[in-house]
Amino acid sequence: MKVPALVLFSIFATTAVESRADIYQVVSANGAIMLTNIHRTDRKLVRVARERPVQAKAPGVVKPVRKGPLKAPRYSLIVAQAAFEYDLPAELLHAVITTESNYDPTAVSPKGAAGLMQLMPGTARDLGVHDVFDPTANVRGGARYLKRMMKLFGNDLSLALAAYNAGPGAVLAYDRAIPPYPETQRYVPSVLKHYKRLQADAKRPR
Repeated sequence: MKVPALVLFSIFATTAVESRADIYQVVSANGAIMLTNIHRTDRKLVRVARERPVQAKAPGVVKPVRKGPLKAPRYSLIVAQAAFEYDLPAELLHAVITTESNYDPTAVSPKGAAGLMQLMPGTARDLGVHDVFDPTANVRGGARYLKRMMKLFGNDLSLALAAYNAGPGAVLAYDRAIPPYPETQRYVPSVLKHYKRLQADAKRPR
């Protein structure tokens, strides 16, 4: 015996809205087949669909919301303008932003670096950036500072990035080499990896 499609739709739609419960089949006294999500011990029920189990979460644990490269297009124009103004590849600035803040304009590091390109308070003042959380001002300031590091270290990108992360004094103190700081040792390869990937993406035919 077939169950009318309208009845099935109504039952499943109600189930989807009100709860995610098991579905049971029951045969009435007159032989009609019905579906229900209410389990009753006074009827002979046959389970035809089982609710998917929901994993319990530890109390107080909130799954973090990932803020990632999906936000990149939002800042593409700002990055392109800063790249043009300071004669830097836009892909390089995107790589720095990805590594520094992952496109979170409100990011603040434990050391106090803030914004998309994680400018330290003293560096921001030196660059004339009054609001580090303003994406345009932050990216322009970060691009200007990175260009300054490129000039200081003879366009050696690895050293410029190391200086951007650890400060130019640290690079000079280690005889113009990447300082042996764990954070800087991770930072430089991370930016270079993103930069290489973005360059490859830019060359890919659309």
